[in-house]
Amino acid sequence: MTKLSYDKLSDAEVKEGLSGLPGWSLKDGMVTKEFAFDSYSAGLVFAVACGHTADKLNHHPDLFVGYQKVRVSFVTHDAGGLTAYDMEAARRIQALA
Repeated sequence: MTKLSYDKLSDAEVKEGLSGLPGWSLKDGMVTKEFAFDSYSAGLVFAVACGHTADKLNHHPDLFVGYQKVRVSFVTHDAGGLTAYDMEAARRIQALA
């Protein structure tokens, strides 16, 4: 893992970070992915796991829990864009799926 910082990433760094995150994309300035599940409860369990994972990194996503889907989005508001923390958090969430 590279050193994490809250410095805003360049467009090239964001593109590079996304290249290692299958299914993740930029939407409204956030790195985002929607995960599909067989049931509402499976999605809810995943969302709770996302919360625990985010707490360990102290970097928290916006979560949307719907029927058989969970959308996870990261951005570092204080940096005004994406940082290494957003990419690392997305990698950790991806590893849960």
